[in-house]
Amino acid sequence: MTAGLPLGRGGGRRCAVLGSPIAHSLSPVLHQAAYRELGLDWDYRAFDVSAQALPGFLAGLSDEWRGLSLTMPLKRAVIDLCDRVESRGRLLGSINTVVFDERGRRSGHNTDVPGFIQALTARGVRDLDTAIIIGGGATAASAMAAAAELGAHRVTVVARSVERASHLTGLAEPLRLAVQLVDFEALDALPAADLVVSTIPAAGQSGIAMHVARLGACVFEVSYHPETTPVLVAAREAGVPAIPGFDLLLQQAARQVELMVGVAAAPVEAMRAAGLLALSQR
Repeated sequence: MTAGLPLGRGGGRRCAVLGSPIAHSLSPVLHQAAYRELGLDWDYRAFDVSAQALPGFLAGLSDEWRGLSLTMPLKRAVIDLCDRVESRGRLLGSINTVVFDERGRRSGHNTDVPGFIQALTARGVRDLDTAIIIGGGATAASAMAAAAELGAHRVTVVARSVERASHLTGLAEPLRLAVQLVDFEALDALPAADLVVSTIPAAGQSGIAMHVARLGACVFEVSYHPETTPVLVAAREAGVPAIPGFDLLLQQAARQVELMVGVAAAPVEAMRAAGLLALSQR
């Protein structure tokens, strides 16, 4: 499907972000900014790919490809299509990065966890005891792992469907967390926590935004599209410190650049400037 795509100018490597929907993605802006700063003539684009189409897409890639970023609904689907998967990504059931070696072998990585940690610590959140995570998908698993690494002992997961999110309770022992799983109807009864992470789309936040915002000493909104979500608005109106989704997007993308390109440190500030400019023009 993609082997016939032209290479970057000068025969550079190819990378891409896959997901569905994907037209809103800022990943091409961030990665291309990194390539410019690093003096690389690489190409990075977005492709709308469903979970069902993913095996065929991967099979059609030529040896010019170096890496892929994965978003909804592919973070679980890609795991069994990798030749090697890092232990953290395997545990969480969430892979958002695939890197190809010189023989075309696929290694799967999770850069969401270090992205969460870097975004939180950069905003002064370094020591947690409790956290509440809204949503029960792959990103929620990464948020749980990040909270654990920052010292959290107790995490409450609030999911629309407790049954579909039940796999997250299996992370309690390996992450050394006490995990409680409740549905949205329990929001009003939950005690406040050090951190609340919203991993649900903006379209599903309207009826619960104020409840979510009032549950945490700090609110982390994972979604960056749209830039301002109901949860972010509610947090700001309530005077609660809020971290926007762009912070996570930027930091996880920086780790991806390091993995795909093989550099020790991605040019984060160049990526940040390009991403914020693109957001301001939407």
